[in-house]
Amino acid sequence: MIAVVYSGSNNAGWRLADKGRTIASFNTNAINPYFNDEKYIVQLFNKNINLIHHAEEIKRIYFFGAGASSDELKQIVHNAFAAFFKFAKITVGHDIEAAAIACCRNAPGIVSICGSGSNAAWYDGKKVKPNNYGLGYILADEGSGNWLGRQLIKGFMSETLPQNIRKKFVQRYDADRKTLLEKVYRQKQPALFLSSFSDFFVDNKQDAYIKNMITTGFDKLVKTYLVPLNEQHPGASVHFAGTVAANFQDYLKEAAMANGITITDIIKEPINHLLTYYSNKN
Repeated sequence: MIAVVYSGSNNAGWRLADKGRTIASFNTNAINPYFNDEKYIVQLFNKNINLIHHAEEIKRIYFFGAGASSDELKQIVHNAFAAFFKFAKITVGHDIEAAAIACCRNAPGIVSICGSGSNAAWYDGKKVKPNNYGLGYILADEGSGNWLGRQLIKGFMSETLPQNIRKKFVQRYDADRKTLLEKVYRQKQPALFLSSFSDFFVDNKQDAYIKNMITTGFDKLVKTYLVPLNEQHPGASVHFAGTVAANFQDYLKEAAMANGITITDIIKEPINHLLTYYSNKN
């Protein structure tokens, strides 16, 4: 039996499969070694009946997640999995690697993630080539869910939101300045809070102000990440993965085209593609 795990900032998707047949499909809390230590991760496993029931049967685990970006951080995840899954061989990779495999399999291409966060890289068909793009929700993540949430809150705080959008925001979230500042600056994982407003953008994406906010973010993403990669690899296919990319794909394609880039495909959830890929390898 194999387990494929893809963790974003909000949750981790799991697929357990045996001989090409899916045994279980479920979500747990996110697993991010920037914020979670080995003890927390093992406790998370011990709370899930699927994992408890199949722990000894699972022989291969493929984990990909936001935060698993260095050997040290990957080791935290590896140690936690090894402590719980006694008989499994474990592979730990970054979420951009998962997006590359899901989108390109064994073919080269430019791959970008746009979900809770954003990132991009060149994939040569075997490995993702290192770059300086993954700078996180404070320094980067242009166009992502937490970037959009940051703009929305800033507009509310500075009273620059159009009246109709401000009214909808207040009605939906019962928001006030003190509570918002508390959640942004004092809670442990503010990126989760910032990205929690994604549904608001989905529900109001036809509004001109909201559309402009989304397209502005996408334009920044394309100019910051994709244009340089496209210049380095002219003619390469361009692929996207992530909920924000999928939910606003028409706006994303417009932003890319405006910068001379054509997007080949957009995958909302890479995990099912990863499951197919690794099921065929085992």
